[in-house]
Amino acid sequence: MARMLRSIFFVMVFGLAGAAALAQPPQGAPPPADKPKEEKKTPPAPEEKSVSTKHSMRIGGQEIKYTATTGTLLLKLEDGTPKASVFYIAYTRDDVADPAQRPITFTFNGGPGSSSVWLHLGAFGPRRVQMGDAGALLPPPYKLVDNESSLLDVTDLIFIDPVSTGYSRAVPGEAPKQFHGIEEDVQSVGDFIRLYTTRNKRWASPKFLAGESYGTTRAAGLSGYLQSRHGMYLNGIVLISSILNFETAEFDPGNDLPYVLYLPTYTAIAWYHKRLPADLQGDLQKALAESKQFAAHDYLDALMAGDRLPDARRAEITRELARLTGLTAQFIEEKSERIRISDFTRELLRADRRIAGRLDGRFTGPVLQNPDSYAASDPSYAAILGPYAGVFNDYVRGELKFESDLPYEILTGRVQPWSFAPYENRYVNVAETLHTAMTLNPYLHVFVAKGYYDLATPFFAADYTFDHLGLDPSLRGNLSGAYYEAGHMVYVHMPSLQKLKQDVAQFMRASVSAAK
Repeated sequence: MARMLRSIFFVMVFGLAGAAALAQPPQGAPPPADKPKEEKKTPPAPEEKSVSTKHSMRIGGQEIKYTATTGTLLLKLEDGTPKASVFYIAYTRDDVADPAQRPITFTFNGGPGSSSVWLHLGAFGPRRVQMGDAGALLPPPYKLVDNESSLLDVTDLIFIDPVSTGYSRAVPGEAPKQFHGIEEDVQSVGDFIRLYTTRNKRWASPKFLAGESYGTTRAAGLSGYLQSRHGMYLNGIVLISSILNFETAEFDPGNDLPYVLYLPTYTAIAWYHKRLPADLQGDLQKALAESKQFAAHDYLDALMAGDRLPDARRAEITRELARLTGLTAQFIEEKSERIRISDFTRELLRADRRIAGRLDGRFTGPVLQNPDSYAASDPSYAAILGPYAGVFNDYVRGELKFESDLPYEILTGRVQPWSFAPYENRYVNVAETLHTAMTLNPYLHVFVAKGYYDLATPFFAADYTFDHLGLDPSLRGNLSGAYYEAGHMVYVHMPSLQKLKQDVAQFMRASVSAAK
C-alpha cells in the first residue's frame, strides 16, 4: 500500500512537472504579458429571513394554538457591520391578550458545539422525537409526535443555535473563531436575546433561560452578562445536567474531587445493570445513600491520605468500592482506588462483552477495539444522534417550511479550539457569576435537574457545586431542583420527561408569582 501511494505521488509530481515544461515558451520568445490581478471580493452578508407557520396541539387536554417562526437574525456592530447570522426557532402561543403576562424562555444546549435540537425535539418543544428508550429503541426512519410534555402551555419558547452550530454561521469575511470561547459565546447569545426581545416587544414579559450541559455554563454566564450589559433581569433559570465548576469533572493528576463526586453515579449505573450485592440491589435510594455517605467521608479521607494510607485501611476502602461499583477488587487495586469514567464504562459489563454509556449509563453496546468517533465509544450518544438528526432535517423543511442547503450542525467540532479565557491555567467556574446575579437580583430563581445515570455531569457534582454557591441565607430558598431516573438527556426516559415538565412548569409559575 505504501509503495502504491509513493507511485501515485511520483506520477502526480513528475507528470505535472513535465506538463509545465511543455508549456514553457521557446527560448528567445518574448515573455507573456502579466495578467491583471483579480480583486478578491467578499461575498455580501446574508439577509435575515424568517417564515411563520400555524399549528395546534393538545397539552393536558387543552388545545394550544401557536405560531412557529423559523429564521435568522443578523448580529451587527453599532455601525451596522454584520458579524454573524444566528438561526432560531420560536414558538409563541396565539390566544394571548397581553404578552406582558406571558413568560418567554430562551433555550439552548451545550457542547460547546451543540445545536439546540436536543431540548427542542426532546424536552420542551411542541413536537418530540419518537425513538424508544434504553433496551427498546425503535428502528429508522424516525418520527415526530406531539409532545404533551411541552412547556408551550406555560411559556413561549425560543430555541437558539449559537454561531457555527445548526444553521448559524459567521458572515463571509468574519472569522468564526471570534465567537468560539466562553466570553465570546455568552456575548453573542446574549446579544441575540436582547435583539429578539427588543424586536418582538417582550421586555415587559417574565424571562427565563433553559440550558443543558455546557448550556448551563452558558446560562450562568448569561445571568451576569444580561444584567450588567443590558439591564435585563431574569425571573428564572432552568439548568439541566448542570456543570458550572469544571474542577468537579476533570480527572487530572492531583485533583481527587471527581473520584468522590462520580462514585454515586457509578453506584446508580451498577444498580441499574444488577451488578450490586443483594443488600444494595433491592432499593436504589438505599444504595445511593450509602454511596454518598462513603464517598464524602471514608473515601475522601483515603484519597487525602494518598501514599500514607495504611495497607489494611486501603484494603477496606477497596472492598467497599467494589461493593458500591460492581467492579472487582483486583481492578480497583490496579487503578489505585481511582476510577475514571472510561475505566468504569468498559469494566462494569466486560463479562458480557458490553460497554455502558457515558451520557446515559442505562444504554449499552458492543465493545469496539478501535473506536474512531465519539459515537463509537458511547453507545448512548450513538442511540440518540440518529433519531434527532434525521427527524430535525425533515421537520425544519417539511412542517416549518424553512429552506437552507447548509448542513445542520447537530454537534460539531467546528468550534474547536474553544477559548477558555479568562479561565486559562485554572478550572472554569461560573458559579460565582450566578452567585452575583442572584445576589443583585433577589427575584432570580434557579432550578437544577439531575439524572442519576449521567456520567457527563454527575448529580453529586451538581449537589457539591450548589452546596458551595455561598448564597446569603435569605436567598437559598431561590434554589430548587429534582433528580430523575435517567441520564444526561433526562427526557429520553418518558417518565422522567413527564416529571420534568411538571417540575419546571411549577418552578416557572412560582418564580413569576414571587415577582408580583
